[in-house]
Amino acid sequence: MKLSTLKGFSPLLLAFATLLDNVDIVRADNPLVQTLYTADPAPVVYNDRVYLFTGHDEDGSTTYNMKDWRLYSSSDMANWQDHGVMMSLATFSWANANAWAGQVIERNGKFYYYVPVRRTTGSMAIGVGISDSITGPYRDALGRPLVDNNEIDPTVFIDNDGQAYLYWGNPGLSYVKLNQDMISYSGSINKVTLTTQGFGTRNGNAQRPTMYEEGPWLSKRGSTYYMTYAANCCSEDIRYSTGPSATGPWTYKGLVMATAGRSFTNHPAVIDYKGNSYFFYHSGALPGGSGYQRSVCVERFDYGSDGSIPTISMTTSGPPQLGTLNPYVRQEAETMAFSSGIKTETCSEGGMSVGFIENNDYIKVKGVAFGNGARSFTARVSSATSGGSIELRLGNVNGNLVGTCNVSGTGSWTNWATVTCSVSNASGTQDLFLKFTGGSGYLFNFNWWQFSQ
Repeated sequence: MKLSTLKGFSPLLLAFATLLDNVDIVRADNPLVQTLYTADPAPVVYNDRVYLFTGHDEDGSTTYNMKDWRLYSSSDMANWQDHGVMMSLATFSWANANAWAGQVIERNGKFYYYVPVRRTTGSMAIGVGISDSITGPYRDALGRPLVDNNEIDPTVFIDNDGQAYLYWGNPGLSYVKLNQDMISYSGSINKVTLTTQGFGTRNGNAQRPTMYEEGPWLSKRGSTYYMTYAANCCSEDIRYSTGPSATGPWTYKGLVMATAGRSFTNHPAVIDYKGNSYFFYHSGALPGGSGYQRSVCVERFDYGSDGSIPTISMTTSGPPQLGTLNPYVRQEAETMAFSSGIKTETCSEGGMSVGFIENNDYIKVKGVAFGNGARSFTARVSSATSGGSIELRLGNVNGNLVGTCNVSGTGSWTNWATVTCSVSNASGTQDLFLKFTGGSGYLFNFNWWQFSQ
């Protein structure tokens, strides 16, 4: 559906889109999402794909105004598919605000989403969403909080012996041992003693003598357990500690990411995928970015020979692409490495689609393997106006034009049609830019595309 208002972007995001349209460069790929503000990354590897769950900072926020959780996925760490809203505050009848940092884990074919929310009574608590599919939708597993602790930032981990742990904490750090059902726990809440040996020394704050602040992320590599966390405040940096078990004892190791960018908070996540190690975080890198309008980013890194995590810098390029993208199978329009101007929305044909398209908006798809050459391009589109065109350009948004697909009006935004155009001189592996052109106002919606040889 189209809105009668102007684009849902903030004015600064719109200005950024206009600026990029007029700059003939290869676009940066960090932050991962440009269609809205995202925060608190929580990636999980499942079925040889990375699924990235995020929070969502509402446009124009001047506090932590967050109402739902979003999902993106990738098989190459460069092009990310938008799966939309997986869960929202409305999922929990007992909550009314603060859809903050959560994490998903799979067990026995079910997916569990642990999130902090504000109860209608005013305190914070941890709820659990559950789904039969990693892409949701998630429903309230309990109808009440799992942990009523007035704290935030849960991280969940299943050890090799099958024991699951749920940590959380600001200002403290606590954990429980989850039962096999993943929606109950055994014993009492265990509070970690925050020592300077375990979590470093913070200067000038007698109430917070250690580095630890919030946002814990528990992971394991070999026989070493890693507790990575937001440290100091404010602005936060990222630090880590290690231990011989999932419950410590913890030994402080050092800095992972220094304070940088326009966000005074940060939130870590660490995964291994296809033989590489990745560090996720958030920044204020998008136009209008701040501590309340954040954006998720990712960097590749290598552990030291002693298992140490190096100091990692924020970049605009992000990690190298793994492999290439196949243009000869159907690709969802909402799969992209970078974009300008557009937004995504729920599609009337199912899934998500790209909408709010105006003149000179574009989508970048990285590392497209055309091989010996494409001969035609097909797109699924709809338009309640007079439509527009999809220009197929290589290398950059004003690069070599290899085809133009004209889109006519279809009578409504939900009446879909398939259009095809010829393509020439598209071969090898190149970045593809889908540039949208036309008159004023919204041009068309875009569901999927595919080349043929």
